[in-house]
Amino acid sequence: MLARAARGTGALLLRGSVQASGRTPRRASSGLPRNTVVLFVPQQEAWVVERMGRFHRILEPGLNILIPVLDRIRYVQSLKEIVINVPEQSAVTLDNVTLQIDGVLYLRIMDPYKASYGVEDPEYAVTQLAQTTMRSELGKLSLDKVFRERESLNASIVDAINQAADCWGIRCLRYEIKDIHVPPRVKESMQMQVEAERRKRATVLESEGTRESAINVAEGKKQAQILASEAEKAEQINQAAGEASAVLAKAKAKAEAIRILAAALTQHNGDAAASLTVAEQYVSAFSKLAKDSNTILLPSNPGDVTSMVAQAMGVYGALTKAPVPGAQDSVSSGSSRDVQGTDASLDEEFDRVKLS
Repeated sequence: MLARAARGTGALLLRGSVQASGRTPRRASSGLPRNTVVLFVPQQEAWVVERMGRFHRILEPGLNILIPVLDRIRYVQSLKEIVINVPEQSAVTLDNVTLQIDGVLYLRIMDPYKASYGVEDPEYAVTQLAQTTMRSELGKLSLDKVFRERESLNASIVDAINQAADCWGIRCLRYEIKDIHVPPRVKESMQMQVEAERRKRATVLESEGTRESAINVAEGKKQAQILASEAEKAEQINQAAGEASAVLAKAKAKAEAIRILAAALTQHNGDAAASLTVAEQYVSAFSKLAKDSNTILLPSNPGDVTSMVAQAMGVYGALTKAPVPGAQDSVSSGSSRDVQGTDASLDEEFDRVKLS
């Protein structure tokens, strides 16, 4: 009921003011709204009201009622985020390079009372503070660091503005550098520096590639040698194992052959078979004389195969017969006689060779 009555009263007052003046209500010459007793404050705005020239209160968004003549709206502050373009200005870096730089400032009024009575023009004050802070911060950095540390530079400017603007009821949300203009000569030097850096990087990369290639080649040769040595080792091991197996197989075969030969000699006509084998081996050995060297040792009668076979069979028979007790002296005497006879035959053979 009270809200409807207030809205009705406000509507009647607004309709009466429109009918009396013949035009729509507007702000005063200073741009501030008039005191029409019933006022509707928009959202995100704060109206500062003075009563008899002294601060009275801040109107909240919505319906507000003021006393005519005594109350006056002195300031209207927007609580929205405000964007301010910081004009381009010159600044000198730590290495004495003059730059032309501009930026964008984002701020918001946090306390309408301080923003109204703490400073005359908040936006102008913050803009000037941003410019001076930017110049002082750029003076601490060299030209290369200005381009690399733009984020830290923006953060430093925001912190400096917030410390100074705290008593004004204003908070700087962020600051962004838009453009940085470098003198033409400095720009040419920077371009040459960039090209030199790129050439240096290309040379370093090429040398690193050559080094990696040489390392890979050496590593490949090393691995190849290792693999070749391992293969040779395995081959030698296999060859030795094969030779050992062959020797063992030959020994087994020879043992088996000797066993079979011994069994055959004990049978009927074994002596005749042994004589035939000795004769064949003699003929084969005689045919290979003087093939490997020039030194030849010939028997006294090389053409007498029968005597050679008989002598070999005699040796075989002497070896196979068991020694008889008491006959050792006769054997030794006979052996001595045989040795003497053999020596005599050898002397005759040497004399024959000398005469020939």
